[in-house]
Amino acid sequence: MLILSHQVFNERSGTVIVVAITSQAQRAGFPLTLKLSSPTLPKPSWIKISQIRTLSVERIGKKLGSAEPEELTQVVEGLLELLGD
Repeated sequence: MLILSHQVFNERSGTVIVVAITSQAQRAGFPLTLKLSSPTLPKPSWIKISQIRTLSVERIGKKLGSAEPEELTQVVEGLLELLGD
């Protein structure tokens, strides 16, 4: 499993909010998963929007790729939909 991180908290908190990414094709569609279109990722990948966590920045490893800003916006929209906004 890869982790997609996006700095949300104050830099001094030492944490980031992350969502899981998988290279295994997903049957569930939006808002549970989102297929990434970024060419920087080594394999076709899907964000598992419902698998959100807060991690210490010390646990974040080497960057393997990145998502487009529009995709991050869609992740936030998916989270809001799951939460019933």
